Amino acid sequence: MKNFIYFIFVFFLFTFSSYSENFSKIEVEGNKRITDETIKIFSGVDKLINKSVTDNDLNNLLKELYGTNFFEKVSVKLNKGILTIIVIENPLIQSVKFEGVKNKDIIQVLNDYIQLKERTSYIKNKVKNDEDIILNVLKSNGYYFVEVVSKINENDNNTVDIIYDINLGEKAYIKKIKFIGDKVFKDGKLKKIIASEEGKFWKFISSKKYLDVNRIKLDEKLLRNFYRNKGYYNVSIESSSAKVIDEKDFELIFNINAGKKYFFDKVVLNIPNEFDENNFDDINKLLSKIQGKHYSLNQIEKILKKIDKIILDKEYQFLTATYEESILDDKINLSIFFNESEKIFISRINIIGNFITQEKVIRNKLRIDEGDPYNEILLTKSLNSVKSTGIFKSVTKKIKEESNKKVIDIYVEESPTGEIMAGAGTGSSGSSITAGIKEKNYLGKGINLNSSFTLRNDGLDASVTRTDPNFKNTEKDLITNVRNSTTDALSRFGYKNRKTGFSFGTSYEQFEDIYFSPKLSVFQEKVTTSSKASAARKKQEGDFFETDFSYSFTLNRLNQNFQPSDGYKASFAQTLPLLTDDGALSNTISLTNYYSLTDEMVFTVGFFTKSINSINDEDIRLSKRLYIPSRRLRGFQPGKVGPKDGTDFIGGNYASSLNLSTSLPQLLRDLENLEFKFFYDLGNVWGVDYNSSLDNNKIRSSTGLSIEWSTPIGPLSFSFSQPITKSDSDKTENFRFDIGTTF
Repeated sequence: MKNFIYFIFVFFLFTFSSYSENFSKIEVEGNKRITDETIKIFSGVDKLINKSVTDNDLNNLLKELYGTNFFEKVSVKLNKGILTIIVIENPLIQSVKFEGVKNKDIIQVLNDYIQLKERTSYIKNKVKNDEDIILNVLKSNGYYFVEVVSKINENDNNTVDIIYDINLGEKAYIKKIKFIGDKVFKDGKLKKIIASEEGKFWKFISSKKYLDVNRIKLDEKLLRNFYRNKGYYNVSIESSSAKVIDEKDFELIFNINAGKKYFFDKVVLNIPNEFDENNFDDINKLLSKIQGKHYSLNQIEKILKKIDKIILDKEYQFLTATYEESILDDKINLSIFFNESEKIFISRINIIGNFITQEKVIRNKLRIDEGDPYNEILLTKSLNSVKSTGIFKSVTKKIKEESNKKVIDIYVEESPTGEIMAGAGTGSSGSSITAGIKEKNYLGKGINLNSSFTLRNDGLDASVTRTDPNFKNTEKDLITNVRNSTTDALSRFGYKNRKTGFSFGTSYEQFEDIYFSPKLSVFQEKVTTSSKASAARKKQEGDFFETDFSYSFTLNRLNQNFQPSDGYKASFAQTLPLLTDDGALSNTISLTNYYSLTDEMVFTVGFFTKSINSINDEDIRLSKRLYIPSRRLRGFQPGKVGPKDGTDFIGGNYASSLNLSTSLPQLLRDLENLEFKFFYDLGNVWGVDYNSSLDNNKIRSSTGLSIEWSTPIGPLSFSFSQPITKSDSDKTENFRFDIGTTF
């Protein structure tokens, strides 16, 4: 029976294919706008002249013409050596209009996304697709209640006008975000994880305060990833819903079932026999560290990436690291092994979601390019490099397979890049006001502009910094700074100091996680004194010029740059004198460690030390002497700690501090908009090269409570400090607050 069916199939196939006819002339009928020659070229019919033409050839001809989208209907007729192609042309789209939308930026986005554009062929079945595209774009911009109706106006010259009648309705506003169920963490913590935001008036530009179904799906993914990295392996987002509060305000509700917490038990690395086990010593150390710790997908990915780097460095060709998990009660056994992989190349990289940012800004940050071998390590570095610009809230990838090639879609979600900052402090001898404006993505070119000023009782500090990414198509950023500092203490202490100058430099990743930042600085300083000035000030009256070269190395091993909970960041910086009236060598070391005590409690240890010494045995100029930054010794006024010459705080040759702090998630837990931290600071400034008797070696210390509060007028931070040990001459500052917002 099978043989009989097969015979019949072959017979019909042979009969159908065997029909053929020759033609020597081609005619075209029905075309009005498109020329005969164009139709012939698109159809490929010229290749068939004077050849035996089968039904299959004619079918391919029709397929090619339909594929141009120029024609509503196409048919062919072969008679007496003449092949006639008969067409009915699709109308040409004369105009596309979006009635009901006035925002030019939105109109431009709609024009970019729709399929039927001006001066292209009109295809009826694509109108509905474009309606759906318009709905999705407008809903993603907060117009949740939008309605779209399309109208087609046919003109006499076989053209059409497409009109989309759009009723935007009210924007769907997220008034409140709520988390219910077995959520474990405070709402305030979870709000920082998701992309959607509560509508606050200081978020006047942000689009994330409007309801967007696609963004809610991203929120669910972000929440799942967060919980799994905290050990909640089987976390489930039971539901996410938008509850109508009034006609345009919504309450976004996430129902979370965290489940129980899981921990790593046995962790095994299965190294192939042909590999040198010594190459994987660091990996085995990492595995031993995570044993007994809570489950974290980030930790697994971190280990796999380190293994992939070893594979790359040691040229273990066509291998990749994978893992398997097995669960028993609340324990997870992890087994890592190696698989062979084929050589795959990157055919295309698409950038999606950059409505403001120029595409070249993103591409310049990529470590991979089209045509390169696919490498997961370099792709990850590329995505991290894009994230490091600070202008995107999220950077994700989607990879599509094409035979032995990959197409990489990089999705970016732009963040509000403007920031307004203000702060004030008050203490025992005066107050200060600080303000600033930042823009991280000027003109969509990724240019970072940062301006700030501080008004003190005795002067003003002002600074403008510009960072140009990938300067002159290199992988390095150009950082330019102009600043001016004036201290007018003539009436109180008998001196006036003004320092003006500029600097330029760069910063880039020299080695893995190690960043190198060289800089050249040029400054002019003028010191004026009166009879009230100390002897040290009078001695240094005059004009000074200096040119310095400085550099720094920074090792960043934080688990994340924003709100890190684990890892460390260390740096070393040095300043060398070049052309200067006096020569001074400066060294700075800083280290910050983060430790997760519980899911929400993070303990932080920070260390800072700096020195400045003359290279020609001259006294260090007072304006170059050191003070402890106020953020490192809270409870004391900036610059009002350390050696004094009379009533004049003169700074020292050395400054150091140690900072301990811990978050307090259980303190007033029900107040979700408040975050508390307890801190303990120690520090000192010492070393007076021109008069060692002025030294004060007493270590200063303070303790206190800091509060971060999300309010209707913007995020506020408060610091309440109490000095524990101090010198009688020190000036204290018990309270400070700051306010800032992004736009």
